[in-house]
Amino acid sequence: MSNSTRCAACRYLRRCCEDCMLAPYFPSINPERFACVHRIFGASNAARMLQQIPVEQRRQAADAIALEAYWRVQDPVYGSVGVISMLQREISVAQRELAETQAQVSMYTAQVQSQSNQITQVQYLVDNAHLIPNQPPIHGLCQPPDIP
Repeated sequence: MSNSTRCAACRYLRRCCEDCMLAPYFPSINPERFACVHRIFGASNAARMLQQIPVEQRRQAADAIALEAYWRVQDPVYGSVGVISMLQREISVAQRELAETQAQVSMYTAQVQSQSNQITQVQYLVDNAHLIPNQPPIHGLCQPPDIP
């Protein structure tokens, strides 16, 4: 194989074979991807893991192996679990903020509705005050209050 067509694994390991099992999953354009896998799992372990998986699922498996290796390099203690935990916390905080905001919106909507109902009731009383017999006018609404 020529140097330009070798996969990232062959380039990294400085050896090349015609039937390299890792070639379809670790192209030469992304050598860092294989470097992480090699550092965490080793080339032979990665190849062994992929051989145990049906061919049609190997692409996804290689992606999962590469992602786990990347996150393990970034965070040697927790790896991808650290990222997942952080994202779950962020989701929890966002859900709590959403619930609080929805509660505030409901409260403000209820206040506006209550004020609207009060205004409607007062307007109804003002408009229909003349229909109620022997009822003194509503001070402050129909006429100014008596000032001594």
